[in-house]
Amino acid sequence: MPTDFSDPVDSSSIRLPLATAVLAALGGLTAVSASAQTPRDVQANRDLPTIVVVGKAEDAIDRQPAAVSLVTPEALRLRQPRSTEEALRGVPGVAIKPEEETAIVSNIGIRGLSAADYKTLILEDGAPVAPGLFVGNARYYNPRIQRMDSIEVLRGAASLRYGPSTIGGVINYVTKQPRDGVELGLRAGSFNTQEVTLELGASTLSGDGTFGAFITHAKSDGFMDKGYDMTDVVLKAGLTIADNQRIGLKYTDYDNDANISYRGLFLGEFPAGADHNPAPDDWFLTGRRSLDLNHEWEIGPNARLHTLVYGSTMYRDYWRYQTDNAASGAAGRWIYTDNVNGNNREFERFGIDSRLLLDHSSFGISNEAELGLRYMTEEMHDRTVAGTRATPRTGPLNKDVIDSADSLALYAQNRFVLSDRLAVTAGIRAERYEQTREDLRQPVTGANAVDTSNTEVMPGVGVTYEVAPGIQLFANAYEAFSPALNGDALNGLEDQRLDAERSTNVEAGLRGRTGSERIRYELTVFRMDFDNQIIPANSNSQFQVTNGGATFHQGLEGGLGIDVGAGFSVNATFTYVPDAEFEGDRFDRNGNLTTPDGNRIPYTPEWIANLGLAYTKGDFSGALNVHRTGSQYTDVLNTESITENLTGFFTGRIEGYTLVDLSLLYDVNSQLSIGAAVKNATDERYIASLRQGIYVGPERSFDVSFRYRF
Repeated sequence: MPTDFSDPVDSSSIRLPLATAVLAALGGLTAVSASAQTPRDVQANRDLPTIVVVGKAEDAIDRQPAAVSLVTPEALRLRQPRSTEEALRGVPGVAIKPEEETAIVSNIGIRGLSAADYKTLILEDGAPVAPGLFVGNARYYNPRIQRMDSIEVLRGAASLRYGPSTIGGVINYVTKQPRDGVELGLRAGSFNTQEVTLELGASTLSGDGTFGAFITHAKSDGFMDKGYDMTDVVLKAGLTIADNQRIGLKYTDYDNDANISYRGLFLGEFPAGADHNPAPDDWFLTGRRSLDLNHEWEIGPNARLHTLVYGSTMYRDYWRYQTDNAASGAAGRWIYTDNVNGNNREFERFGIDSRLLLDHSSFGISNEAELGLRYMTEEMHDRTVAGTRATPRTGPLNKDVIDSADSLALYAQNRFVLSDRLAVTAGIRAERYEQTREDLRQPVTGANAVDTSNTEVMPGVGVTYEVAPGIQLFANAYEAFSPALNGDALNGLEDQRLDAERSTNVEAGLRGRTGSERIRYELTVFRMDFDNQIIPANSNSQFQVTNGGATFHQGLEGGLGIDVGAGFSVNATFTYVPDAEFEGDRFDRNGNLTTPDGNRIPYTPEWIANLGLAYTKGDFSGALNVHRTGSQYTDVLNTESITENLTGFFTGRIEGYTLVDLSLLYDVNSQLSIGAAVKNATDERYIASLRQGIYVGPERSFDVSFRYRF
């Protein structure tokens, strides 16, 4: 529950005549008098239509029969995070498996779901941003924090409207709205980090036409010499086409060349304080282009239609040098050969999401209905290239596969307002998806493709009850699913006849605030029965997998915010998941026990806690944040001691760690602000995660920033 730090900059009176003229020329807009409107009215008119999962109304949270968290613009501005994962670290229920300080790939778990898995839906302005919801790995793209205005996190039955993969919930990154004027941001810090951000916006005097650009270029040597060179561009435009209709257009262009790898340090290197890049020649190259078109139509006082058309393309080229494992074991560090493996994937997506919202008085009571339709098609071209050190980015293909999926979802929800204090929300979602795999290296036409299909129906119900003014109870239950991806469902060009992974989720909670809003709190208990998970079958077939295995999750999460007075405020959040375990023994295809009943799920710490102290006086703000992640297992066998496996993942239990961050912000005047931040102020050396080696958590680092608004 972040404390609200107000932004003193009022940009409504700042104009950019040249940019306004350009906008008018490009869009055929005419600058008209705004004498009948206040600056606040104009600002409201110029906001581009976008899908939000919580809502913008003052009572938006109270209308959700589920646990809700918001990371506000003010909290982001003060904290000065380097990544979206850092910004989410204080949200109840969220666990992060960090791999590097800017979180180029996504590793987020919620409520005892592994942070190395992907059962949480990630959206940006309502559009899915994970490369493949049905066809491939979802970790390869993580939106950049520099473009974000706020973050919405929604758990429980209310997330049903956005599926699939809403078992953990929904995270929606809300990007910045254009503001008239030009703003230049500079940030520099440890690891030779250099970042430049340019934000500019313009609008017609009436606010009917809007344009904005958000451009960031950042480069760094990176912690442990894991350098990167990133450019992120967001262009936005909006136009009022009628008194009751507005359209918005968003284009994004992202490229990042990162010197990162799955390789980590050896067990002997970590305690010795090694700080070198364990894979200095490996590169993770990513790029993404997207185009979103939003249309919002106020049909009448009780009806609104919002339609989002979205499309994106993405590439991920991952070039990794192979290792001499015998020599590596003898040397206690990775020894590389001259063979290079290029694991390269290209993604395409197109979708339409249309939502009709209706207020009606059926059954003699007030009702709020939402009816929706979403169609989406995805494709992934998966190729493996055998290169050499002499020709590191080219070579013969060892794999050439196209995975595709088409999905259609229908959903309906109605909120029955039974009284001023009691409301019941019921909904249902049906999703039909068809998946196809084609192997382009198979010579026989017609024998190189296989397809499968599934239909999922997911009901949900939730209730809110106002016990007293400012005190509300909520509860819900719903079904959620995560589809079997093409690589599992159609492995080996055989239809594995897999159903989706499913979960039955239940939660109940209490939230409230005092009349003066000096105290805000929320407490939620939750339970998830997750079954039908995909595991290797008890078979000698190298391709066969099957549905089976269940996991059980239950716990408690909460938050407390107190305005102490005299400019001080305290915020605390916690997540306690005593049960995140496998149910039933699991066996591999040869009948060997792989996962004993009752073992804990990897990357699910039992405790996560955050404590923040903030101070604001005049134009100065400061915050001290303490984060604690408890110990966690990294493998299904719950191995205690870290074990080196030179042909696969390192395994073992990693100890908990505590991070202390300090941030300062000073508004010199209405145009200039200065910021400074210290991450991991105590310089704790800790193991963040394990893969093919030990990932070391970033050491103490410093950032300074300047923002000037022209």
